[in-house]
Amino acid sequence: MLRYAGRRLFSLAVSLWVASLVIFLALEIVPGDPAAYMLGINAQEDTLAALREELGLNGSPMERYLAWIGGMFQGDFGTSYTYRTPVSEMIADRLWVSLPLALFALALSTLIAFPAGILAARNRGSVVDVAIMGGTQLGVAIPNFWFAMLMVLVFAINLRWFSAGGFPGWSEGIGPALKALTLPAIALALPQASILARVMRSALLDTLGEDYIRTARAKGLTQGQALRRHALRNALIPVLTIIGLQFSFLLAGAIIIENVFYLPGLGRLVFQAISARDLIVVESVVMLLVFAVIMVNFAVDIAYAWVDPRLRGRR
Repeated sequence: MLRYAGRRLFSLAVSLWVASLVIFLALEIVPGDPAAYMLGINAQEDTLAALREELGLNGSPMERYLAWIGGMFQGDFGTSYTYRTPVSEMIADRLWVSLPLALFALALSTLIAFPAGILAARNRGSVVDVAIMGGTQLGVAIPNFWFAMLMVLVFAINLRWFSAGGFPGWSEGIGPALKALTLPAIALALPQASILARVMRSALLDTLGEDYIRTARAKGLTQGQALRRHALRNALIPVLTIIGLQFSFLLAGAIIIENVFYLPGLGRLVFQAISARDLIVVESVVMLLVFAVIMVNFAVDIAYAWVDPRLRGRR
């Protein structure tokens, strides 16, 4: 188990290094000068040169890359070109919106998908199965931003149960904060729950066809008992992959939803930074999101080893 975890950690480190290179080089070739964007087209050359020097834009690409990487290792993500505040403070403020939103949406997705997938697998071919699969197909097909706007129209404008957007802050209490995140979390969760329910159903059906399940049934276990005691654990292996990928998507891919609901999260921060050509913010936030994705995949790999003992013995 320790060797397996060590190999995965080495792979994680290499992936982070490659990702940092790709992110830096991709933004390096983006046309435009942040200093010229900040000062406008009528700025004097000496003023532009002074601002470039202040922002650290005059160094070679290698010097800027090493300074960026070295700063991140020390917790210094640089200073925003636009807001002139430390990027780490901006990320910390926005993370307390994006992370709870992703966890909230993932919890809703799992709570919906697991019972739906298990119920569909237990009643394969029945009306219940057809209804659940039809609902999940609809959930996959509907764009989450359109569903988000529909919920704003129904629950915020017509029924007035929720606000149409914004975030009051955690200082106002957990209740108001979670209420503000409820509609965005539902908009993110339902499409993901549809995918997860379909994967759960397929994995369970594959597992229920194995010989050891038929042996368990021959020994007197009911279908429900065989499913709970034997099939469910083995069916979790592909499901864990989807859950890990979904959390990564919910954390890194909620840009549209955060803009629909005017949430001050990481996705909205990246959108604003791209619009303002605040490249140091874009680099740092994207790198942080890549780190989160890779760490989630590492956690999924460790969960694999816990669920499937065969992985622990690999050399």
